[in-house]
Amino acid sequence: MLPDLHTRHLFFTGKGGVGKTSLASACAVHLAETGRRVLLVSTDPASNLDEVLETRLSDTPTPVAGVPGLSALNIDPEAAAAAYRERMVGPYRGLLPEAAIRSMEEQFSGGCTVEIAAFDAFAALLAGSGVAGDFDHVVFDTAPTGHTLRLLTLPSAWSAFLSTNTTGTSCLGPLAGLEHNRAIYAGAVAALTDAAVTTVVLVARPEVAALREAERSRHELAELGVARQVLAINGLFDAASEDPVAQAMARRHRDALAAMPAALAALPRSCTGFIARGLVGLEALRALLHPAPRPSGPTASTVPERPGLALPPGLAPLVDDIERAGHGLVMTMGKGGVGKTTVAAAVAVELAARGHRVLLSTTDPAAHLAWALDEAVPGLTVQRIDPAAEVARHRDEVLARAGAGLDPSARAMLEEDLRSPCTEEIAVFRAFAATVAQAVDGFVVLDTAPTGHTVLLMDSAEAYHREVGRTRGDLPEAVVKLLPRLRDPAFTRVMIVTLAEATPVHEAERLQDDLRRAGIEPFAWVIEQSLLASGTTDPVLAERGRCERPWVQQVMTRDAQRCALLAWQARAPVGAQALRELAER
Repeated sequence: MLPDLHTRHLFFTGKGGVGKTSLASACAVHLAETGRRVLLVSTDPASNLDEVLETRLSDTPTPVAGVPGLSALNIDPEAAAAAYRERMVGPYRGLLPEAAIRSMEEQFSGGCTVEIAAFDAFAALLAGSGVAGDFDHVVFDTAPTGHTLRLLTLPSAWSAFLSTNTTGTSCLGPLAGLEHNRAIYAGAVAALTDAAVTTVVLVARPEVAALREAERSRHELAELGVARQVLAINGLFDAASEDPVAQAMARRHRDALAAMPAALAALPRSCTGFIARGLVGLEALRALLHPAPRPSGPTASTVPERPGLALPPGLAPLVDDIERAGHGLVMTMGKGGVGKTTVAAAVAVELAARGHRVLLSTTDPAAHLAWALDEAVPGLTVQRIDPAAEVARHRDEVLARAGAGLDPSARAMLEEDLRSPCTEEIAVFRAFAATVAQAVDGFVVLDTAPTGHTVLLMDSAEAYHREVGRTRGDLPEAVVKLLPRLRDPAFTRVMIVTLAEATPVHEAERLQDDLRRAGIEPFAWVIEQSLLASGTTDPVLAERGRCERPWVQQVMTRDAQRCALLAWQARAPVGAQALRELAER
C-alpha cells in the first residue's frame, strides 16, 4: 500500500538505501494514472531516476514514455553550484582585478554554495513558477536538508551581512547571491512548512537503524516547522514458508516496528511489501500498483537459473592482509544503508581480538556504533566524530582568536557566520584529519557517512585553508599530511561496501571513480546482506538471491580488484561475538 497523498508538493526523504526513489516514482506513476499532471524531480547527486523510469533525463522536464501526464528531471547539485557560482561572479569579470575574481570564486567553492545552489534550482519549482506551473503535483526524491532551511532563515543574513561584512571571505558569502531571489526563497520555505501545500514522506525499512534515522528526521523537520509528515514503511516481509532465513527476517521486521519511537509511530503510516525483484523499471512499478493475484500453489521463479557462480570469500582474507601491516587506516565507504557500520565494526573487533590496539570511529551522524557493538571489547576504543561537538569546539576557538577585538555588532555577525554549514564542514574535516593521524601508531577503522560525504571531506582542504587564513590560525600537521596518507596504499585501505543490486552497485562505481580522481585506489569491495549466499529456500527470498547473481559477477569480474561476500544473517550481527563470527568467515 502506497501513502495516500494529495498535496501539491510531495517530498520523499530517509536514510540511504530505504527505497526513496522507488516509492517516489511509484507514487508519481499512480498520480499520473489518475489523470493528474505530475513532475518528478530528483535532487540526489547519485540519482538513478533514469534507470527506474527507463527514461534519459536532464535538468528540464522530460515526458516519461508510456506514462501519460508524467514528466521527470534531475537536478545536479554540482552543475547547479557551477551555474550559481558563475551567476554570482560573471558580472564582475573584466571589472575587478583577476585576484579579486579568484577570491570570489574561492568564496563560492564550499559546501554552502552546493546546498544553496540546489535549493536555488528547485525553489522556483516550489514557487510554482516556470515549468512547475504546468503540473498539478511536484514530487521530490530527496528533500532539502535541515542545514539549507536553517541557512535560509538566519535572522540577519539577508541584509545585515550584506551591509556589515567587509572581508568578502565569510562562508556565508553565498547568501549575498540570495538577495536577488529573496521573495522566491521566502515563498519556498513557507511552502515547505504549509501543511495544505506540502507533505514530507519519511521512508524507512522495517529495521532499527532506518527507523532511528526516520525519527531523527521527523524531529528535525518538526523543529523547522514542517508540519505534515507521514511514515512510509518499505520492504515489509511476511514469511510464507518455514525457511529459517524467512522466519528470521519476518521476526526482525515485526520487532523493529514494535520498538519504533512513539512520536514516529504516531504518524500516519503506509506499508509496502517486500518485492523480490526490486522496483526498477516501469513494469516493476506497475506490478506494485496493480499486483496480480498470488497463485496458491508452488510457482516457478520469474528469474531464470544460471550456471553455478563461484562466490567470493568472506572478510577473513581481507582482515589477514590488513593485519600484516601492523598499523594503518581502514575506511568503509558506500551508499547509505548498505552495511558500512557492520563491516567496520566486524573488522575492528577482529583486529582487537588478535591483540592490536584499534580505534573505531565514524563520521556518519546517523551511525550507531555503540548499538552494533553492544559491549566493551579489550583493546578497542570507540568514538564518534560528533559534528555538534566539533562545531562548538571550533566556534569557541575562532571567537577567542578572531573575535576578541571585535565590537558587539561585528562579533554578533561572526557568531552568525559560524552557524553556517561550512563551519560544520570545516570542524568535521579537522577532526577527521586528527583521527586519521592516529593510524600512525595503531589501527584506525573509520565508518564513513554515505557516499560523497567523505570525498567532500577530502576535497575540503582548500576551504579549510581559507578558514584558517580568515581566522589567523595555524595549519595542523594532521591536515597537511591527510591527503598523502589517504593516497598511500600501505597506510590506507578503503573498503567499498555495497549490496548486490543495481543502485548500490552503480553508486559504488561512481564512488570508486571519485576516489581514483582524488588519487586513492580502493583496497577491496564488500557485498553485504546477500540472500544468494544465505542458503535460503524461501521462494521469494531465493528469487531475490537469483537476482543478485549478475551484480555479484559484475563486481567480481569488472569492478573490484578484491571482493568479499557476506551472507544475510538470520541473527543480526550485533555484539562482539556475532561481529567476530562475521569477520572470520
